[in-house]
Amino acid sequence: MVFGVFAILNYRFAPRFADLPDQRYWRAALPDPLPPGVELSSEQQAIRDYGSLEPIARNTISLAKITTQWPDMLRVAGSLVTNQVRAYDLLRMFGRDGHPTPLGQAFIEYGRIAKTLHLLALVDPIDGTYQRRMNRQLTVQESRHRLGRKICHGNRGQIRQAYREGQEDQLAALGLVLNAVVLWDTRYLDAIVEQLRGSGQPARDEDVARLSPLGHAHVNCLGRYAFTTQPRAELRPLRDPNARDGEDDEF
Repeated sequence: MVFGVFAILNYRFAPRFADLPDQRYWRAALPDPLPPGVELSSEQQAIRDYGSLEPIARNTISLAKITTQWPDMLRVAGSLVTNQVRAYDLLRMFGRDGHPTPLGQAFIEYGRIAKTLHLLALVDPIDGTYQRRMNRQLTVQESRHRLGRKICHGNRGQIRQAYREGQEDQLAALGLVLNAVVLWDTRYLDAIVEQLRGSGQPARDEDVARLSPLGHAHVNCLGRYAFTTQPRAELRPLRDPNARDGEDDEF
């Protein structure tokens, strides 16, 4: 269902699967036999014949369920785009007594198309571009989560406010501090790159593009903090890479 919601909004849901060999691959269902006078184009014929993928394409998508609910599916997409309803609330509405509603089942069928394309891209043995792009994006998200866990270390990282507004305040504060760390790291990474280039050392653009402001080994989350209305305009001196540990702890 989540694949279907993402797909109708023209996004691509790209999760990792721990049980990738056990995932199901889906195929479109065409009437068999065909109605009299109906002929298949080459593309439609390809839907019926999956060639080497025939052994794994054993599960069938019901296109009729999608076409029947398509107008309502478009209305759902419009409600999401215009922020009239939250995706989380929609997913709850798509089920009733533990079973999907007809609209929810239509999104499931539609999502199976997107999920199958995602799985095929993951197992493509020739072109690994999709896997590399997905892993790179997931690595960024995981790095952000690690930084957030380090910052939110009080109460074992648990949000313990009993009311919604308090929880939102805590999460907003976490986001603010996390963004401040990212800004700090970005400014100093930029200063380091400029210093390297100014001293004649090579700093290639393709290497700089791999730098991440989400590193946190140098961040001390303990102690007292002073917040002023006028932050320092200049950066602190950069650390001397030749200095021994403890001699230069400016950064």
